[in-house]
Amino acid sequence: MKILKLGPINFASSVLATLVRTGGGISSKSAALKPEMPLKLFDMEGCPYCRLVREALTELDLDAEIYPCPKQGERYRIYVIEKGGKAQFPFLIDPNTGAEIYESLIIIKYLFEIYGQRQLPLKWQLGPLQTVGSMLASTARPGLGITKKASIAPEQLLELYSFESSPYARLVRECLCEMEIPYMLRNCGRTELGEWVLPTLRDALKIVPNSELKNRKILQAKTGRMAIPYLVDPNENVEMFESTKIVDYLETTYGLDD
Repeated sequence: MKILKLGPINFASSVLATLVRTGGGISSKSAALKPEMPLKLFDMEGCPYCRLVREALTELDLDAEIYPCPKQGERYRIYVIEKGGKAQFPFLIDPNTGAEIYESLIIIKYLFEIYGQRQLPLKWQLGPLQTVGSMLASTARPGLGITKKASIAPEQLLELYSFESSPYARLVRECLCEMEIPYMLRNCGRTELGEWVLPTLRDALKIVPNSELKNRKILQAKTGRMAIPYLVDPNENVEMFESTKIVDYLETTYGLDD
């Protein structure tokens, strides 16, 4: 089963989605308070409202357990209906406070108040404009990261080192969503100038940015380099870079013929 054809046109449209969002979901300023228990976000990768929440998670350097709820999905959509009363996404559950929240802009305000502990940035105060921009970004990837594909559910959560607007990571997240594979999202936003240099050029020039973010430090120490996306699958004891390799691995390991 091949969910995504990772050709030049497909990648170009992912880059376009990133450009439409004009830098949203790339840079991070770490939240003042980090949750003791993981946040749980029920979302659809291709949903423009869900994208806004994931951008805020990157900007606050907050990790979250992602439970994909594509259309026709059977694993987590029923749970959201039981908990919140309707199949609407995004839906955030915070086990640290007991909060259960629908509506992207309400979720973002909550994240900045509880964990950022700072004033809501102007861009999010102009929330309706961000919603329009996110809708435009979704038009670059029509139908992707939305509809369920048959798959086997892994026993343990996968881990994905990512930041929201990475065009490479988006391809992997779309695949995970369509296959209804839950994962721990390890946000790796940029904080240093050197992190804006392409990984291949950074490696060639031996540039090692001194990031202040925990996940980037962990990934650098673990692999000796910093590139996004990076997948960890504890079920198969597999870890890897490169979106094409990751998608092929996911399809081969967990995919089923429809």
